[in-house]
Amino acid sequence: MDIHILTVGRRATRKQLAAQQLIADYCDRIDHYSGIHTEAFLTEAKLLAAVERHRGRSQPVLVLLDSRGRSLSTEEFTGWLRDTRDRGAQQIIFAVGPADGWSRAVYDGAARQQAGMLLSLGPMTLPHELAAVVLVEQIYRAFTIIEGHPYHLGHR
Repeated sequence: MDIHILTVGRRATRKQLAAQQLIADYCDRIDHYSGIHTEAFLTEAKLLAAVERHRGRSQPVLVLLDSRGRSLSTEEFTGWLRDTRDRGAQQIIFAVGPADGWSRAVYDGAARQQAGMLLSLGPMTLPHELAAVVLVEQIYRAFTIIEGHPYHLGHR
């Protein structure tokens, strides 16, 4: 299974560079469990065009990160990722929208209809760069839980 993290945003600010470094670190860790690719786009339209290019023999699972989405615990997210993988998904695309959120056209349009899930990282507002970091950390954490690695201690 390949995972794609697609983001919208400007490049080369200090905040983006710091986030990119953290994302790259977690991607290196995730690579032990699954293929992972990141790509940044300057506009929402270019990101959506990239989603269309990923369509192949099988439909990728599209997850739009959105504050109006479903909020999952780490364990619930792990279960979803495991189930998606075990159902034979070849690609999962996580799309992190622009700093102001997805446009009304995206939220009401075809991309929303094609999305397998709207995912919220919680009720707090996060800069989209930080949202991408939290996302890749949670993907890594999910794989470590699936594989029984001690990274995730949990709180019970």
